Amino acid sequence: MDSRRHVSTISAMHRYKKALVVGCGRSGRAAEALLRSEGATVVSISQETTPDYRFEDLHFDPDVAVISPGFALTHPWIQDLVKRRIPLLSELELGWSRRHCPVIAVTGSNGKSTVVKWLVEALAQAGKTAVPCGNYGFPVCAAAALPAVPDWLVMEVSSFQLETIQEFRPEIGLLINVLPNHLDRHGSMDAYRAMKLRLFENMQEHDAAIVPFDFFQTLGKTGSNVWKTFGTEEGADVRYVGGRVGEIDLNGTLFANEILGSAGAAVAAVCTACGIPESAVEASARAFEPLPHRAALVAEIDGVKYVDDSKATNLAAMCAAVKMCSGKVHLIAGGRAKEKDFSLAKDLLAQRVSHLYLIGEASGAMQDAWGDAVRCVSCGTLDEAVVAAQKQAKSGETVLLSPACTSFDQFRDFNERGDCFAAAVRGLIAENVSG
Repeated sequence: MDSRRHVSTISAMHRYKKALVVGCGRSGRAAEALLRSEGATVVSISQETTPDYRFEDLHFDPDVAVISPGFALTHPWIQDLVKRRIPLLSELELGWSRRHCPVIAVTGSNGKSTVVKWLVEALAQAGKTAVPCGNYGFPVCAAAALPAVPDWLVMEVSSFQLETIQEFRPEIGLLINVLPNHLDRHGSMDAYRAMKLRLFENMQEHDAAIVPFDFFQTLGKTGSNVWKTFGTEEGADVRYVGGRVGEIDLNGTLFANEILGSAGAAVAAVCTACGIPESAVEASARAFEPLPHRAALVAEIDGVKYVDDSKATNLAAMCAAVKMCSGKVHLIAGGRAKEKDFSLAKDLLAQRVSHLYLIGEASGAMQDAWGDAVRCVSCGTLDEAVVAAQKQAKSGETVLLSPACTSFDQFRDFNERGDCFAAAVRGLIAENVSG
């Protein structure tokens, strides 16, 4: 695919005269800056800056309301705008409509940021410029406004951002996986799955829609050149098996396992669609540095690996992290649960986990769900869990922080939780030295 072919903006996306921006986070501020640069009059509201907002008090009649992803369609402010028949537009689609290069869009329940980072680096290995944007990297509106036009925009797209799309169409769309997540917002797995599939709804014959092989089997799609599949299964168009994806050797890299190896097959499929050689995929895999708090090795002490996977805020992500570990696992889990049914993980924990160290609000529920399958230790805090795990773990085993919960009961966010884990591990190192 020629990344320099002309990409026109879509006619339906007007140059707005008056716009209401709902949400003043990174994406909201980027949307406001883009609109103002086009001469629009912009009013921005957020629950932090305008908690007593009422539409009547604005004395403003906008052409459009640009919605940040943190606002669900069920939010009272959004419902009020719908009643007033004010068109809704996501920040994602506003930025996309102003782009000047083709787009790779990546969505899924887990692993999106890692895949986006790998794609950007693989494109760079092939001599192409690529800008990460969306939930990872720049807000899309900020990426579209960059003075130097890249060869590609590589977008991390969430289900929240897909709620209000109308004509959004990436040249290459990648769905990594669909696992239970954000059901508090979408209501059911069927609704969540349908939202993820919106990534592909406007695709045309020359575009590429790349999905997991097992997921594709459920779609009933046949005879289309648009769809390509990846995975570990025989029959996938691009397959990871035995440490390799075709001629790409991933042995000795972070991706030489069934979880990230499947992601490697996805990256290879995207790069093929871009016209990028396999050598660039392999070179970028060998140079890849994991993102913070995503299965990142903090230290190895007396043969025990300490791994920070604080970003794992749901059960599926925790299970993936456990599968990636070699040897027995000493798992630290807990926090504020996003899910009520913990049964998904029980068999895996029984097979792979030596001890489970429980922290935070979900400790009791996790103990009830898993206590008859794995030895559970109620620790309360992360510091206590690290100390308890260090006493039990033996050489060749892994102490893994992969909480399967959000951090908001004890920490500001998953970054602070991961930093706390790393600090506790450094404390162990200091004790070893002083001892």
